[in-house]
Amino acid sequence: MNRLISLAASIVLATSVAAVAQSTPFVAGKIVKVDTSAGKITIDHQPIPNLDMGAMTMVYRAADPALLKAVKAGEKVRFKADSVNGQLTVTAIEKAK
Repeated sequence: MNRLISLAASIVLATSVAAVAQSTPFVAGKIVKVDTSAGKITIDHQPIPNLDMGAMTMVYRAADPALLKAVKAGEKVRFKADSVNGQLTVTAIEKAK
């Protein structure tokens, strides 16, 4: 029974993260640090309108640890961030063109 509840909670969380990622804008930034062991990324970024946040350097949690494997410090990126379960979270990231 606990496994079923845990699985259901995981599905709801994944669905929530996917919905958030689709409705938030991409923001330009530059990777300052990637901490794969902690699942966090530091980004120097432009304003994030959906979070009412000005341009700054911030540490974010990665919604999916695989996101951190695609980037490294010094790279320019476009990313989506939102508040997921009360934590500032990167929900999507791609290298800038």
